[in-house]
Amino acid sequence: MRGLDYQQSAMYSYLSPEERVPADHPLRPIRAMVDVALKNLSRKFTALYSATGRPSIPPEKLLRALLLQVLYTVRSERLLMEQLEYNLLFRWFVGLNLDEPVWVPTVFSKNRDRLLEGDIAERFFEEVLKQARAADLLSDEHFSVDGTLIEAWASQKSFQRKDGGEMLPPDDPGNPTVNFHGEKRSNATHESRTDPDARLARQSGGHEAKLAYCGSVLIENRNGLVVDTELLLCGGTAERDAAMLMAERIDGDARVTLAGDKGYDTKEFVKEMRHMHVTPHVSQNDRRPGGSSIDGRTTRHAGYKISQQKRKRIEEVFGWLKTVAALRKTRHRGEFKVGWVFTFATAAYNLVRMRNLLTPAVQAA
Repeated sequence: MRGLDYQQSAMYSYLSPEERVPADHPLRPIRAMVDVALKNLSRKFTALYSATGRPSIPPEKLLRALLLQVLYTVRSERLLMEQLEYNLLFRWFVGLNLDEPVWVPTVFSKNRDRLLEGDIAERFFEEVLKQARAADLLSDEHFSVDGTLIEAWASQKSFQRKDGGEMLPPDDPGNPTVNFHGEKRSNATHESRTDPDARLARQSGGHEAKLAYCGSVLIENRNGLVVDTELLLCGGTAERDAAMLMAERIDGDARVTLAGDKGYDTKEFVKEMRHMHVTPHVSQNDRRPGGSSIDGRTTRHAGYKISQQKRKRIEEVFGWLKTVAALRKTRHRGEFKVGWVFTFATAAYNLVRMRNLLTPAVQAA
């Protein structure tokens, strides 16, 4: 019998969002891990807010919503609020009832800035790592490091001389024509008027220069989970400087190994690593003047070959961050904000990776 196309909406619903989301949905284990991390951050949240005044958006809901923005590649907070209006899955994950109003995008952004004032991203990242360590997913002996460029939210037109120079009146004040061909431009003489912290840099010799930041991650070699992050201003030694900072923060006094590509094969870096009781398992760069700083005393061990194989997993992290987390070109300005988002996005990557490691049945389904 053919059913009728009945259009009248029901006034009441007797099913909650919890009942609507399937029991085997991939977000369920992530939501469980996030709730544990947020519960441990409760005291930190309390210290950020006043004891009087009107209640603000709960920080737990803020962070869950920001996680959804990363996990589902939502390009703006305005679109995120639109999704929360009608997406039942998003409402369940954030913790909103079906009839609960969604926040105004500007109010959401203002409340989010309060979280930027504290080290919430790093604390959340650490709480996720504690769960990974409790599940015995982390190696405390073997690590890999690498860096990548994160394009800044600034155009080449904004990269202008610091001293002002001779500037012609703009032909179009809203979108002026800028002819910089033949002009020698460098970070020493020029600066972005849109994002002064951004630096002109290029990933390698065959790529174009762009305004960017240098984001580096440290992964453990057992399961490829990120254990530390560092975002610095671009420069000739930014990746090696970030690697030294993260190597210094590795817990324990026992000797560990650190894998890296040819860019880390310098005498200064290798010497500093060994001074920190870190064995540098970096790729040999025989074309460097003076030859490689790594010799047979390191490369003859079987562990060196294993480190060279494992270090390539770090590209999976960068691939996920730039595609899913939409960090190929950041939407934020300033070293602090970009670093906050970079750390928070890597925490989201760890949650997805841990979900796959701890619940293989969900991955197979």
